[in-house]
Amino acid sequence: MEHGGEWYEVIDAPGTYSLEGIAEAERIAARLVEEADIVINVVDAGNLERNLYLTFELTERQKPMVVALNMWDEAKKRGIDIDLKALESILGVPVVPVVATTGEGIKNLLAALQEARIPHFVSPDHTRRWEEIGKVISEVQRFSYRRPTWRDTLQRVTLLPGAGLLFGLAVLVGIFFSVRFIGEGLIHLLDPLFERYYLPLLERLGVLLSRYPLWYEVLIGKPVDGHIDFELSLGLLSTGVYVSLGAVLPYVLAFYLVLGLLEDVGYLPRLAVLLDGFLHRLGLHGYSVVPMLLGLGCNVPGIMATRVLESEKERFVVTVLIAIGIPCSAQQALIVGALAPHGVAPVLVVYGTLFAVVISLALLLKYLVPGFRPPLICEIPPYRLPFPKAVLSKLWVRLRGFLRDALPIVFLGTLIVNLLYLTNAFPALARFVSPWLSRMLGLPPEAILVIALGILRKYMAMGLLLPLGLSVKQLVIASVVISLFFPCVAAFVVVLREFGWKRLFEAVAIMLSFAFIVGSLLNMLL
Repeated sequence: MEHGGEWYEVIDAPGTYSLEGIAEAERIAARLVEEADIVINVVDAGNLERNLYLTFELTERQKPMVVALNMWDEAKKRGIDIDLKALESILGVPVVPVVATTGEGIKNLLAALQEARIPHFVSPDHTRRWEEIGKVISEVQRFSYRRPTWRDTLQRVTLLPGAGLLFGLAVLVGIFFSVRFIGEGLIHLLDPLFERYYLPLLERLGVLLSRYPLWYEVLIGKPVDGHIDFELSLGLLSTGVYVSLGAVLPYVLAFYLVLGLLEDVGYLPRLAVLLDGFLHRLGLHGYSVVPMLLGLGCNVPGIMATRVLESEKERFVVTVLIAIGIPCSAQQALIVGALAPHGVAPVLVVYGTLFAVVISLALLLKYLVPGFRPPLICEIPPYRLPFPKAVLSKLWVRLRGFLRDALPIVFLGTLIVNLLYLTNAFPALARFVSPWLSRMLGLPPEAILVIALGILRKYMAMGLLLPLGLSVKQLVIASVVISLFFPCVAAFVVVLREFGWKRLFEAVAIMLSFAFIVGSLLNMLL
């Protein structure tokens, strides 16, 4: 940014309560502070005592600093009064009250950059540091009585073990249906546009490329029943564009919108705290529930949502659980549609099996995957109404990142699968293993070929099972195996983008092993 005739590079460090911890966020924040010319220490004005610990640590770094007392409006509403001059005098650096959502005080904060100073305050040894914080608080902060409001009651109730869990369950259900409703609604809006405007363009391009069969296969793909099929043709300009923009982007947009609202309302930390005890027994983090729930709508945004987790180990484990045991909404619809005519029991067997796999796999990976598993340390903010401009701004930043990072990988994945089919490598491999897998899973060879198509879109494989006349037992086995099988191409490439080739191969090995082991067990037990 440019201010006062000078240019500044502004870097937002990860939020942290200390620079001396072992979590990745703390290490990154500490490194950025060491590299910085000026430190803007953003402090929650309503929780000054807790935030001063980090402020004291920053004074030890002897960097020019400005303190921004954020959420100044909420502190006033809660009856908190802070003597700014007294705090400036103690720390020896400018202290500026701001309200980030409305922009109040931001001009004053920018002006204070010219006055940033190295703190003259000398932080005590860390073993007596809280005593010094208490002395500072007694000098600069005062409270006045404020009548409790309905928000205070809601904040208290939603953290209680009983009422809080019921409320959390209702929120989780609401999140799922909101993401699904928005995502499917956008898909229904986009599909006619693809059919009406984009398909004719591809058909005209196909006429031009008809003299160049290789380029036609790569860009347009194989015709299905004489027509271009956006999901099955596997061309870069057909399947690549449609899967990215017509099938995945709507769910990504819906997920990021709902996530932004939950972040700004202040509910996500409460949900994480309520579920952290149970999830930690499985080796997971309280925040794991958010990406896993969103995976029920579409696995791609669910996998991308693992970025809210702190350690690489947790992100990888949750990603595997999403890809292996959490069917997307379209696949769920076809599972229920295929099995419901035979009663409730087959549906319960499929979902019970997937739930058991998720629990057992989480416990297994807890001990097999090395890495740091941090405790849940998070601030529980007060409930507040979301600020539309902030929600939309975050939505755009996140969508821009998805379009920049994920789309090229989706195109590459589509190209690779296309070439495997074009060279007949994939069908030949499927035919080679069909006899062996048929005996293991108790399925006809043609069902094995259909399951192999799950790499394109898992729900398409489910749909292709219906005309095969399978028994109820075979439908149950096939439904479970497709769910546990190789991720669809969109999820595959996002895993590659997020974790790299080594982790991708590990995830695929786990998925294939569980798919065939669990399928074989079901074949023996049912």
